[in-house]
Amino acid sequence: MAPRKSKTQTKSTAAKPASRKTPASRKSSDGKPATRARRSSKAATPAVPEFTPEQELDALRRMLLIRRFEEKAGQLYGMGYIGGFCHLYIGQEAVVVGMQLAIEKGDQVITSYRDHGHMLACGMDPKGVMAELTGRRSGYSKGKGGSMHMFSKEKDFFGGHGIVGAQVPLGTGLAFSNRYRENDRVCVTYFGEGAANQGQVYESFNMASLWKLPVIYAIENNRYAMGTSITRAAANAENLHNRGTVFGIPGEQVDGMDVRAVKAAGEKAAEHCRAGDGPIILEMMTYRYRGHSMSDPAKYRTRDEVQKMRQEHDPIEQVRQRLLDGGHASEDELKKIDKEVRDIISEAAEFAQSDPEPDPSELWTDVYVES
Repeated sequence: MAPRKSKTQTKSTAAKPASRKTPASRKSSDGKPATRARRSSKAATPAVPEFTPEQELDALRRMLLIRRFEEKAGQLYGMGYIGGFCHLYIGQEAVVVGMQLAIEKGDQVITSYRDHGHMLACGMDPKGVMAELTGRRSGYSKGKGGSMHMFSKEKDFFGGHGIVGAQVPLGTGLAFSNRYRENDRVCVTYFGEGAANQGQVYESFNMASLWKLPVIYAIENNRYAMGTSITRAAANAENLHNRGTVFGIPGEQVDGMDVRAVKAAGEKAAEHCRAGDGPIILEMMTYRYRGHSMSDPAKYRTRDEVQKMRQEHDPIEQVRQRLLDGGHASEDELKKIDKEVRDIISEAAEFAQSDPEPDPSELWTDVYVES
């Protein structure tokens, strides 16, 4: 569908968004016109930059908040306080934390049903998120959305979505609105390796490339689509970042267990979008420690496989070890940070268990949009 024609547009310009200034019209540091590099199917992998001690501590706090929240959510689910589906993000924290460190205020985020970590990384209140999980009236969707469906316009978080791949065209639409308004904003659209085989994903790729929409497609490749290994479900499974090649969309594979690598790739991708060069794909190689959902015993993989990832690639432990090895924090200081985070999560859990349930009259609200 072509963009809506504004009052000031002529018939000949209504078929596409207004053009933006591209890098070709900018000047380089030596004063000469900059030339745009030829787009390739796989962007060069940037060197992983070192974090300052302050950045390491900030990343640690952010990832710990997600880890401890998800651990508590798992406990509450087992106790019967959380019903329905519940997909935990444990193990994947570096992806969303690194990306949030890379983008700017006003940039949008949209994701799938494994969404609690994204909400917290966007700055949503743990109390409100946990209250929604337990179906309470102070939840972000008034207790009516549960684990997979909550939103925060204030934090530019446009939801978790329960249908596999459904958020991809929605995220592309958010990027379209940014392009149309020329507001220099970028939409980060997350989806998993399972959704990478959905047809609507490629329809979105086509439109995003055709109209050069500022969208970062972040594939969170945690290697198992429900209970099926990616190698059994996808052709050329080791190169999902190349899925946009036919549309002229560049892609990059990123170590999704290293928050520094994610941040570096995210900054590069955001600049690509803001420069008017259209969409880009980041394939985040990550891993979930728990089952697909709380009802999944995860018997399709060995305990040794999971343990090996925890011991050698855990995103939080990597940061923690760098802080200790560099002499930037002591064991006691790191334990103090962990306790502070645990206290925040305990308070959120207590709030979520004591907050009243929605009034039955809420069944009839938020069904239609009044205009």
